[in-house]
Amino acid sequence: MESTNALSISPVDLFWAAGPVGKLVMALLIAASVWCWFLILESFYGLTRLRRAVRNAGKGRANKLGGIFAAGAEAAHQPIDQETAGERRQRIMEAMMRCARILLVRAEGGLPNLAVIASVAPFVGLFGTVWGIMTAFSGIAEAKDTSLAVVAPGIAEALAATAYGLAAAIPAAFAYNRLVASFTRLGQELSDLVEDHAVGVLRGRNLKEAA
Repeated sequence: MESTNALSISPVDLFWAAGPVGKLVMALLIAASVWCWFLILESFYGLTRLRRAVRNAGKGRANKLGGIFAAGAEAAHQPIDQETAGERRQRIMEAMMRCARILLVRAEGGLPNLAVIASVAPFVGLFGTVWGIMTAFSGIAEAKDTSLAVVAPGIAEALAATAYGLAAAIPAAFAYNRLVASFTRLGQELSDLVEDHAVGVLRGRNLKEAA
């Protein structure tokens, strides 16, 4: 005959079966998990938009990178006496890259916070694990009994806290590493685009001066 007091392994049931401290730890980890997915979607959306803009710019289409090109044109129309062509190109590129970095930071959104969740969530879960084990030992001391019925609630709370911590940390760590790699590649593509455009702006400027 099955026991009516059997513990459920449902995350919701484990949450409500936990003590006040266990509930607080799990609630924090649930909030971190929800925030994690919001940050992932935000960064992925920004990455997709900026990647599309860079590719369209490479095909000569007008898009949201117009501010970068405008910064390059403005720098090109502010000549400095005795400035070499290489120095002028470098100055134009630096003006454009300042705008490019701003776009990259905006596209990243809260990406750095994913690293925080990935590194902190396991330790918050570990705190809940330790507290659950302490609760289990406290139950043994009070009941003076080491039966499974006495130990199970505390152990279940401990393992649930661990699971909640991993549920928040694993997606955050995976998404952070993938997104950072993608933004790094996109930053290189944007840098190449800026360099090519700076050369084009300088060449056009020189042709106008020669004429």
